[in-house]
Amino acid sequence: MELLKELISIQGLSGDESRITHYIKSYCERNMENWVCQPEIIYEPEKHDCLILVFGTPKTVIYSHVDTIGYTVGYENNLIPVGSPVFSESMVLTGKDSQGEINTEVMLFEYPDGECELKCVFDRQIEPGTSLSFKPNFIENERYIQSPYLDNRLGVYVTLQVAETIENGAIVFSTYEEHGGNSVAYCANKLYELYGSTQALIADITWVTNGVKHGGGVAISLRDSLIPRRVYLTKILGICNENNINYQLEVESSGGSDGSTLQKSHLPIDWCFIGAPENHVHTNRETVYKSDIQSMIDIYKLLIDKL
Repeated sequence: MELLKELISIQGLSGDESRITHYIKSYCERNMENWVCQPEIIYEPEKHDCLILVFGTPKTVIYSHVDTIGYTVGYENNLIPVGSPVFSESMVLTGKDSQGEINTEVMLFEYPDGECELKCVFDRQIEPGTSLSFKPNFIENERYIQSPYLDNRLGVYVTLQVAETIENGAIVFSTYEEHGGNSVAYCANKLYELYGSTQALIADITWVTNGVKHGGGVAISLRDSLIPRRVYLTKILGICNENNINYQLEVESSGGSDGSTLQKSHLPIDWCFIGAPENHVHTNRETVYKSDIQSMIDIYKLLIDKL
């Protein structure tokens, strides 16, 4: 899990993903000579720091977002959310401005008019516009992993494991997923025009709910706020059943992912969200069972081959 720990240690809030994308690109360049197929790497920094790996002739594309939630420092050390981080009294934020490194606790101020405000507890004014993220605190035991940003650095980790065995397919490491906009539409259009790729798998992390449990295997989402095409879902479930893959089904009325952008685009792309379930979502102690991580790796290796 050293790779996962390294991925988590690199800051990459929505809109500030260049460092994590550079790390992933460098990792691929260092290791891909040992993969089954050496991909073409498409990296255009001016296109929102997204990264595309093309293996052989891709029909199916895995989308895995590299950005995270966090905070932007405003005036007087107040904090403005990036995405939807969850406040807890135990959280420590980290970052850097021109004056140096920052490690700060956070205090919630409640005012008489009912307004609330989060502020850094720090010995100086942090420069407005500074990005702050949860301080890494990686815990691993026999059963589970607990850490900030398993959503979605764990999805990136799984995708890099799958990359080792892909012969035909593509991977998109996308940006901006946690804060409203992203690079997915551009990347999907590029792969559609070049290769006619019309099938997508969304490698992201989902929630533990009443219907999705720790240890039950990877979750295949039948719907969230949007609805994937039933014919495509049936095809995926058939492949999993034929190969005895351990999975559970997710049905939700809200939420979204890179799949939402694909469905709203002008492209005829089928998509399905498939991810391991986590608890304590968007906190500094997200938790995922290791058996579900392995289930996620297994299903992606199978589907990128069989689809």
